[in-house]
Amino acid sequence: MLLRKEMETLEVKLLARQAVKSSDTKGRITEEEECQIRTCFQRDRDRILHSKAFRRLKHKTQVFISPSGDHYRTRLTHTLEVSQIARTIGRVLRLNEDLIEAISLGHDLGHTPFGHIGEYALDNIMKEGFEHNIQSRRVLEHLENINCTLEVLDGVENHTGPKRPFTLEGQVVKLADRIAYINHDIDDSLRAGLLSLEDLPNEAISILGDTHSKRINKMVTDVISASNDLVQIKMSKKVDFATNTLRDFLFDHVYLNRIAKEEDGKAKRIIEFLFEYYLANVETLPKAHLDRLKQYSKETVIADYISGMTDRYILDVFSEIFIPKSWSRRSDM
Repeated sequence: MLLRKEMETLEVKLLARQAVKSSDTKGRITEEEECQIRTCFQRDRDRILHSKAFRRLKHKTQVFISPSGDHYRTRLTHTLEVSQIARTIGRVLRLNEDLIEAISLGHDLGHTPFGHIGEYALDNIMKEGFEHNIQSRRVLEHLENINCTLEVLDGVENHTGPKRPFTLEGQVVKLADRIAYINHDIDDSLRAGLLSLEDLPNEAISILGDTHSKRINKMVTDVISASNDLVQIKMSKKVDFATNTLRDFLFDHVYLNRIAKEEDGKAKRIIEFLFEYYLANVETLPKAHLDRLKQYSKETVIADYISGMTDRYILDVFSEIFIPKSWSRRSDM
């Protein structure tokens, strides 16, 4: 049987010098006894995979709110694509694949229902603001009490935004996230009829390729080549330019597209109405959230509850609270 100690020894032999070795982890906020079989990062990955927040990702919007087709991405399938891309890069660069997988699987646990419009709505409501990456760390650290290693928490928190994760593994996930969403959002937009292949900017397509698989392959191989010195995980200037060109194009033609986002105003108002309702009726929150009022403000607890909802659950809750129900009675006998 290959026990944890033996795997840690193998990591030292097989992984790159700059890779994070499980035996060199900065540890957990709360110390605990090590697993006999799994390394610390394997244990983090398993805990995230078995969490309730991870299961809820299957019913959270990626870009299109409640699409009718079965083949559009959800927050869960996005997460799995990020993990696959990141692990491919990490394996070739001989980085710690278990750490990469744990960060990938946990990076969007704090995302709201209705995708980024839900995030913007809560960000406008909360005085201290709301960012899904910060909330993802909060889910791991406080709401699910997973007690992840500091390397995983850092990678999750900094997978987006200006700060760079302190591990190369976290940097891999940060780039893999961008590679994944740019390419699958193009794919979903083509399926939805919002875009045609001819619409894609030629200056980017001529560099990255004219198919979904070609573009991902080009980006992934470029990251590997540009990062081979293992100083920083990055793209070459040429591919980075093409990638940013595609991202800007998606913002103009998909993310801010009136037809694609015509339901956003409704989604935003649902979150606003529910937040106001729970502020005035905080006692109606589920008991698990009520118990957190001893530690956190009403606003924080309400944001925790709403951000954890799936798209269909928030619609059910909204309907239950705000939509009148039909009423009837038997005729007199």
